[in-house]
Amino acid sequence: MAKDIEAATLKGWIRDGGELAILDAREEGEFGRSHLFWAVPCPLSRKEVRARALLPRRDVRVVCVDGGEGHAARLAAYLEGIGCTDVSVLSGGTPAWAAAGYVAFSGVNVPSKAFGEWVEHHYHTPSVDPAELKAMMDAGTDMVVLDSRPIEEFRRMSIPTAVNVPGGELVYRIGEFVKRPETTIVVNCAGRTRSILGAESLRSAGVPNKVVALRNGTMGWELAGFACERGRTERYPERAPAGAEEAFVRADRFARRHGVRFATRAAFEAMCAEPGRTTYVLDVRDPAEFASGHMIGSRSAPGGQLVQATDQWVAVRGARIVLVDDTGVRARMTGGWLRQLGGWEVVVLTDGLAGRLEEGAWQPECPEAQAVRVPRIAPAELAALLAEGAAQVVDLARSIDFREGHIPGSLWGIRTRLDRLAGRLAGDRQVVVAAPEEAQARLAAAELQAIVPAPVKLLAGGVAAWKAAGFPLAADRRNPPDAECADFYLRPYDRNEGVEEAMREYLSWEIDLVHEVAKDGDAPFGAWG
Repeated sequence: MAKDIEAATLKGWIRDGGELAILDAREEGEFGRSHLFWAVPCPLSRKEVRARALLPRRDVRVVCVDGGEGHAARLAAYLEGIGCTDVSVLSGGTPAWAAAGYVAFSGVNVPSKAFGEWVEHHYHTPSVDPAELKAMMDAGTDMVVLDSRPIEEFRRMSIPTAVNVPGGELVYRIGEFVKRPETTIVVNCAGRTRSILGAESLRSAGVPNKVVALRNGTMGWELAGFACERGRTERYPERAPAGAEEAFVRADRFARRHGVRFATRAAFEAMCAEPGRTTYVLDVRDPAEFASGHMIGSRSAPGGQLVQATDQWVAVRGARIVLVDDTGVRARMTGGWLRQLGGWEVVVLTDGLAGRLEEGAWQPECPEAQAVRVPRIAPAELAALLAEGAAQVVDLARSIDFREGHIPGSLWGIRTRLDRLAGRLAGDRQVVVAAPEEAQARLAAAELQAIVPAPVKLLAGGVAAWKAAGFPLAADRRNPPDAECADFYLRPYDRNEGVEEAMREYLSWEIDLVHEVAKDGDAPFGAWG
């Protein structure tokens, strides 16, 4: 049975240099209100598909935390049930941590965002404000604007003339966009972190051009009174880029300067046999490249996002992170930043894609879901039932994604809180579960069957299959309302009221992170790099 520990004990563990994972059992939106700096979200609603990926080694030291509601004890019991042998619970949760005089943080991906602020201070990364950039555009300045976010975010809102080049691709692909040393390079994101890290990647790699970050990104652009564009898809050419050899030399120099190690797959196999070491194997290429063929056992983690949101993939402090790509550029740049973010051994595989590969998207290990037998229904069959009023859909997508597109009439829910929908599920209609991951749909179907008397089925392929079959989607920015989005920490531009105020507060929060981190004292950025 998991043991209770006090805040002072956990503070000591954070500082003792041993491997440690701090998992927060709350939903992401709840987590974002107040949490420990190195805590990683592992919400109860996703524990079966998230815990095993976060904890590759079951005997690693784990501490479960929450907001004092008791969720941590439930997560701890689950972890012990899947074989974890060193599990503790922070007594009193985050409120007790704060009461003990330690710093609690709001927001998500806090270590990475704080690191971005540290990078700007440490490297003196230059920036331009939106008015300066607009004046440069109007004057016809020789420049390129590169948006360092994933394409999905770029489509939602972008700076005029910008081209999508996610942060992990910048050094690798800059030769496609800049042929002259006189060309100014402007890097932007939605706020600050990826703008800073993207610009500093190019500068630290030795690109000779003037490189600047757009101060406060698309949020700053809109706050300055300029309009963002929507729906654009311009991005880098999907081919081996011009200047790839020079990019490798730059990236290799950067990685070695910051203590990245290198290994062959044969040496990696020997590493995996070492006892007492947690190892994550992450492929930092574009997800489409990963899907076309990747090292067996690796997980897709695009380099720019891995540095921007490390806690999506890595939970164990002091672990070994093994990076894989094709040419070595993206893995080396990512590795150099991870080393400076600190606390991990970082290894780049020099032949990670040699030998046998597998295709397709990464699938989480989830034996609990495999044990559930639930009938499937095809999109066309579901459409017919809905037309007859004989079915109702429960959608487990993220609230932010449900708002953007869902099957008309469907109900949104969080898997572990489906009992809240019981009064809205009529007993005489079939219930059909839709989810981005089939494992989640299976688990929810079993839970719903205990709540409603009607038959429960799952939609084969989820909402993506429904859309691909040509059936319509409904969108409603207020469904669910902001206050009910417990599963997702709403960004300022996701909100329905007070957007400008939320943008200003968010940007101030990011800027102040470097001071809060100094108070906390547990993020010695740069110490390992």
